[in-house]
Amino acid sequence: MRLTLHTDYALRLLMYLAVKPDGRATIREVAETYGISRNHLVKVAHELGRAGFVETLRGRGGGLRLAHPAEAIGIGKVVRAMEEDFRLVECFDPQTDRCRIGPSCRLKRLLREALEAYMEVLGSATLADLVEKPKPLRRLLALTA
Repeated sequence: MRLTLHTDYALRLLMYLAVKPDGRATIREVAETYGISRNHLVKVAHELGRAGFVETLRGRGGGLRLAHPAEAIGIGKVVRAMEEDFRLVECFDPQTDRCRIGPSCRLKRLLREALEAYMEVLGSATLADLVEKPKPLRRLLALTA
């Protein structure tokens, strides 16, 4: 299983907001800190906003902030909201399934179980778990208290 850059950036943006002392940041600030595309991060922030994970603040001192406490933001929920496709193999989608061995194949079941276990682990964590020790993250991100 591999997450898209979109999801990777979403998780990093949420972590940044969670450890930033005032909890607010601009897209430019986050993009420069991580050395990632500002344009891509705009799309990520928009999607996080639509999914209810971040709020957009307008005007002077605006930017982004978490829409909920870090303890209430489930990593599994974020991943599900950001990822478009969890079809690990062709046979996961009845529309594209052309596999000849489908009726006697055990691989599909095994991969489905693996995906469910993967999502269960992600579902057991919150954003607060990822930033439980904020000092090292703040230091690496050059954020001051």
